Amino acid sequence: MSKVCINIAWPYSNGPIHLGHVAGSLLPPDIFSRYNRLIGNEVLMVGGSDQHGTPITVSAEKNGMTPEAYADKFHEINKKAIEDLGIEYTLYNKTHCPTHFEVTQDIFLRLRDNGYIYTKQTDQYYCPKCAKFLPDRYVEGICPNCGAEKTRSDQCDSCGTTFETGDLKQPYCTLCGTTPEIRPTEHFFLKLSAFRDQLQDYISSKDYIRPNVKAFTKNWLDEGLHDRAITRDMSWGVPIPLEGWDGKVIYVWFDAVIGYLSASVEYSRMIGKPDYWKEFWQDPEVRHYYFIGKDNIPFHSIIWPAILMGVGGMDLYYDIPANEYLMIGGGKLSKSRGGAIDVPSVLQEYDADLIRYYLSAIMPDTHDSEFSWEDFATKVNTELVAALGNYYHRCLSFTKKNFGCVPKADPALTAEVMAEIEKAVAEYSECVSKCDFKKGIKAIMELAHYGNRFFDAQQPWALVKSDKDRCGAVMSANLTVVKALSIMSWAYMPRSSERIWGYLGCPGTIEEAGLKAATQPVAEGQALGEPVPVYKKVEIKVEAEKKEEPKKAEPQAQQPAGPFADFRRIDVRVGEVVSVEDHPEAEKLYVLKIDLGEGEPRQIVTNLKSHYPYDQMMGRKLLVISNLKPAKFRGVRSEGMLMAADDEALGGDKVLLLKPSCDVPNGTQVNCGMEVSSSRIEVKHFEKVTIKVARVKDGKFLGKDIELPEGAPERVAAVIDGDEVVVFGDGKGCVMTVESDITDGADVA
Repeated sequence: MSKVCINIAWPYSNGPIHLGHVAGSLLPPDIFSRYNRLIGNEVLMVGGSDQHGTPITVSAEKNGMTPEAYADKFHEINKKAIEDLGIEYTLYNKTHCPTHFEVTQDIFLRLRDNGYIYTKQTDQYYCPKCAKFLPDRYVEGICPNCGAEKTRSDQCDSCGTTFETGDLKQPYCTLCGTTPEIRPTEHFFLKLSAFRDQLQDYISSKDYIRPNVKAFTKNWLDEGLHDRAITRDMSWGVPIPLEGWDGKVIYVWFDAVIGYLSASVEYSRMIGKPDYWKEFWQDPEVRHYYFIGKDNIPFHSIIWPAILMGVGGMDLYYDIPANEYLMIGGGKLSKSRGGAIDVPSVLQEYDADLIRYYLSAIMPDTHDSEFSWEDFATKVNTELVAALGNYYHRCLSFTKKNFGCVPKADPALTAEVMAEIEKAVAEYSECVSKCDFKKGIKAIMELAHYGNRFFDAQQPWALVKSDKDRCGAVMSANLTVVKALSIMSWAYMPRSSERIWGYLGCPGTIEEAGLKAATQPVAEGQALGEPVPVYKKVEIKVEAEKKEEPKKAEPQAQQPAGPFADFRRIDVRVGEVVSVEDHPEAEKLYVLKIDLGEGEPRQIVTNLKSHYPYDQMMGRKLLVISNLKPAKFRGVRSEGMLMAADDEALGGDKVLLLKPSCDVPNGTQVNCGMEVSSSRIEVKHFEKVTIKVARVKDGKFLGKDIELPEGAPERVAAVIDGDEVVVFGDGKGCVMTVESDITDGADVA
């Protein structure tokens, strides 16, 4: 038996958690924890509510509440939502509690004693009327870049510009309206720069870590680490444990990550074993996993390891399975920006295991994924209900009706199904142990499909009339598959799996039986319960608001019809990257300026930073969907979308930007020689278009006839509409391709 420490990102306590939190950082660790418990490992799984910081104080004041009351309100709401989803923490803690204060202050003092914390003066806004320094959200004014009013002092949400103290025009205190002064203030800084070499050595040894984590961390380290202030002028937070520092607290970004350790200490005290946490934090054999969203990567791959290195004698991360974003309508689910699908509301309509199944099936593990209620209904009804749920019920109800208990087995039939079970369990274990949860649930569903085929091929409904003993042996084999499926599914859908376990009449719980029981036949003579279907088809009760678009006549060319109608809605242009900047508020995003031959360059926000370093983006020729409706990503306007081949669905991990095969002017239209629309479209319109990348062999593209211009490369992109295929190009000899190898059939997105 091994010990595993599972650490879960702390949801911010300023609103109810949403499905983005669940898919990104809450459900994956629960699956992983349950799997480890199935194989007999001892698991400590901790996290909780992040309760400090200025957003809490601002929201609390607006609601006429104290920060503590406000933060505790959402702590309780989110704790219940997490429990209702069947997510089982060892301890779901909160950062505003005595143990967390104690541990954070101890870490602070030990870092100071070790020479890794020092003081320095900085400039900050100060309100003479309120007689206090003002954190960024307490100062607003006019953006010096775009002129937007009511802009907070750290960043403009309209244009994305970030500010230093003093940059804002006509600043005022949001509490009293007074013009603030700029005064020096002293703060503690973490000497992050001292850990660069150690962190580089550590990350370079982790070959198994996800590419997004490794690339993101490497980019930070390559740019050099800067010391960071770890205190703020405010009263809400962990007090500084030194005399003369009243009115200042340890800031949230520093204290939140310490919550993993403080929650472990708190749990140890709760169970009466105060040193239990040391078994998980001071034993190099224990593996630490951090389940987070991609926007939290640097805090867990750089800042928290640096803190632990500075303290000394503490275990660092083994893996950081950071997920990408769950999107809805092309935008990230977010509490602060609105539009999020909060968990309490969802659970009023749908069973938790249905939500867990769908989010597992579309989990944004290596790429952003799209959430839609229509797809939710489709996957639940046609996969979960029709395959797994149907197999469970037809096996259990048929056997219960005709035999009442588990019938006598036939060794040959049992061996036949056991071979499939063992293969499925091996694949399942390989995937889940490496945090590849999307592939893990596919292994479960493939075994369910096998079970349905086996059931149909044996025709027990006929055998029960002609050879009941043979029918009993067939059903015993089927129930052995049902048993294996319930055990494997328990990590993903625990409550429904436990019900199936009960209908089988198996003793104890699935966790007690363990994964090894999945490859053991169901016991002959075991009494069966009266089964009830565990999954039911759903009807969509939550729909996006539909807005009537004005009916406006357009030229015929802009009203596509017939073959390639969806393709002719999009206007694709060749562009050249003339500027590459980091997104001011999102570490994994670039803000590009792209010359489309329009005079002024087009600004586009892209999440390809982990795939393409700066030098590979600057000056690159690429393709832009130019008639996409503008959108904002973390406050920065984006006016188009880049086109790239993505082979994730085919089992690969490459994302490659499309490019023209020959040198063409910027702004060249890539229309395959067709007339295309210039009307504004939404992402959903592009998603209807099928464009793939593959090699052309003997005039065939993925088995379909295709005509290529002379000199075309071996690998091309092509637009597909039914049986018709046309090479993706300008219709004049230039076609679109990719610069290196990628799986044939990779989708363009």
